[in-house]
Amino acid sequence: MAQLSWLRPLLFAAGVAILVSGLARLGYLIGFRDRVAETGGFTYIMLQGLRFDLVTLGYLLAIPAALTPFLNAVPRVARYWTVGLKIYLLAVVAGFVFMEVVTPPFVLEYDIRPNYLFVEYLEYPKEVFSMLFVGYKLEILACIVVVPWLVWAASRGLERQLTRVDRNRLLLAPIFSFAALLLCFAAARSTLDHRPVNPSTVAFSPDTLVNSLPLNSLYSVANAIYEMRHEDSGFPYGEVPADLATEAVRMDMHLPGPSFAESSLPTAHYQAATNTSDKPRNLVIIVEESLGAEFVGALGGLPLTPNLDALADEGIWLENLYATGTRSARGLEAIVAGFPPTTSQSVLKLGRAQRDFFTIGAFLKEHGYVTSFIYGGEAQFDNMRRFFAGNGFDTVIDKHDYEDPAFLGSWGVADEVVFDYAHDYFESLPNDKPFASVLFTTSNHSPWEFPDDRIDLYEQPRATVNNAVKYADYAIGRFFGKARQSSYWDNTVFLVVSDHNSRVYGSDLVPIERFHIPGLFLGGGIEPQRWTHVASQIDLLPTLLSLAGVSGAHPAPGIDLTRPDIDSIPGRAVMQYGDTQAYRQDDKVVILRKGKPATAYDYAQHQLVETDVDPAMLEHAKAFAAWPSIAYRQQLYRLPADSTGSSGVTAAL
Repeated sequence: MAQLSWLRPLLFAAGVAILVSGLARLGYLIGFRDRVAETGGFTYIMLQGLRFDLVTLGYLLAIPAALTPFLNAVPRVARYWTVGLKIYLLAVVAGFVFMEVVTPPFVLEYDIRPNYLFVEYLEYPKEVFSMLFVGYKLEILACIVVVPWLVWAASRGLERQLTRVDRNRLLLAPIFSFAALLLCFAAARSTLDHRPVNPSTVAFSPDTLVNSLPLNSLYSVANAIYEMRHEDSGFPYGEVPADLATEAVRMDMHLPGPSFAESSLPTAHYQAATNTSDKPRNLVIIVEESLGAEFVGALGGLPLTPNLDALADEGIWLENLYATGTRSARGLEAIVAGFPPTTSQSVLKLGRAQRDFFTIGAFLKEHGYVTSFIYGGEAQFDNMRRFFAGNGFDTVIDKHDYEDPAFLGSWGVADEVVFDYAHDYFESLPNDKPFASVLFTTSNHSPWEFPDDRIDLYEQPRATVNNAVKYADYAIGRFFGKARQSSYWDNTVFLVVSDHNSRVYGSDLVPIERFHIPGLFLGGGIEPQRWTHVASQIDLLPTLLSLAGVSGAHPAPGIDLTRPDIDSIPGRAVMQYGDTQAYRQDDKVVILRKGKPATAYDYAQHQLVETDVDPAMLEHAKAFAAWPSIAYRQQLYRLPADSTGSSGVTAAL
């Protein structure tokens, strides 16, 4: 056995990593026992968890396991190799420990193990560390105390194992090395099938969180990084030819064939505004951070939004509006660009979308509008500044542009500061040009900071999402109180909408109700109405253009909800939830999963009841999942040469 003693430190490190991961996984099984019980997967999760821990270790230990038999056999080299091996193995253990320690708050926020969202946040260390310091002191303390202590304990044990390593014979090193590589390869692949295991292997239930529990968080993040680096490597829901995807999307737009006259831009069409006023109206889009329907009284949620509830009776209130995703970048691309979600990152971050990409700002700028984006946070976050500035927005304002703000939190200035700035800015603009502005708030974001003495707290402690929503509603009411008395009110269309819900979670493959968000069109000349039509964030852009009285050609595939024939058009919403995407038509839903067959459901009772898959609806679902990436890669989502008229694009009514 002395010839195999070189395995001691490797096996010790692997054992510690498996123990840490296994205990953390057991904790999640206990914490989410009700949801796990519904799947009957306690034993399955623990066994598959061990499997994926071995997969991770197979990748991480392959090189040191292959080199150690050779380097341990040479006395002059062995001493240095021992030091390097110790450092590397401690880094492996530290990686497992750190990722499991930081996982609980991420799971509570996003209802899944750390994934690409975790990686994206690492691009903004200043904002993230500021948020963590204010809202996650206990978690920071745990990292500071638990991680070093466990690594120190592992270091002591590893040192003992290293002292018990004997020199193996150099003659046997090739055999040992090959055997170690073979074992690591087998562990990493973990199957005799054509493809190695991946997260799809353990997607055994309709609950996305439960499906992520067999993984460990180090593997989950590493897999996310791999997929992000290969974002254009393929379509995860089966092959869809580009021409068929485009044709299905065009059919979903419910426009006459002659509308699509510009062959170089397949979805470009002429939209005739239903509002035929002589003067185009100003547009103000207010994007509320994380304001899901569950927080809005007028949508049956908690009584946190009295101001928005009152405004709902004064404008066009959307009762069945759904977000396209779970992140701000997804919401912004849908609201501002009318663009459906891709299977990769939001287009806000993708290189080919940083200029000449269609947005409402680019469109209205061609129509003589003064355009602006006014954000409460830092505009470099999610690449917002670059995207907006490169695609039609004349002015980009962020937290650095507010002089002596009344309140500055981790994520930016308070909502009232954004609204006060916007109000003064609108009043200062000349009257000879219309303006369009997108306002994006930050107060309703963890760690939920807002000014004192503004609201009666809904609950204790102060820093909760419910209190933050109540403050956000206060700021909305305060702004509209000013706007009603302004010079721009009578000639402005306002849209109040959320980017996404605060937390999207649930045991369904796609928890549709958690994508339900408020939407309100308001302003001078808009008559109070209640729209019950199922709608998506991508429908807001063409609807806004109609309400503002602006006609022209553009490629946005959304539906103008003011169309006279709207009642004859099925309500449609697209919702992306991690690697899963739902396509809804009225009360019918098709869900696409990576590496899994599509499933269909009836949603008439606000519960997903599985039913047979309609081939035609499946075709449309896959088209809406495939087409955005096609349009992005082929640069098909841009303004036609003449977006102000119908030249090259036939006007169709």
